[in-house]
Amino acid sequence: MKQLFRFALVGGGAFVVDASIVQMLVIGMGLNPYLARVFSFLAAASLTWALNRRYTFETKAQPSPKEWSLYLGLMIFGGAINYATYALCIAFIDVATTQPWLGVAAGSITGLGVNFLTSRWFFTRAPHTQTN
Repeated sequence: MKQLFRFALVGGGAFVVDASIVQMLVIGMGLNPYLARVFSFLAAASLTWALNRRYTFETKAQPSPKEWSLYLGLMIFGGAINYATYALCIAFIDVATTQPWLGVAAGSITGLGVNFLTSRWFFTRAPHTQTN
């Protein structure tokens, strides 16, 4: 339960980063909302990698670019669910086109469980995170 609570706190911070970036790129800069979400997701996933490895799962191994890229690759599963929900909101809910952060929120909620399970496996059982 402690890990799930910390994971949710980290996810809340990542949501703020994700939603802020997508809102800025779409509303502030006029970027396509589907492309904007790719950039915001990468930023949010990078934040969750750093914070989850340190605080949620208390990984002792040194961080590395390899670990970061493997983590992002693994997050594709939850990210696909998250992105599909976001895209459906943008496509079919009028208010989400002017307030894309609402789509980010819906996507974050739908991807939460998958991301927790894959993150937990990644930081506690994956061989690259073990110290020698």
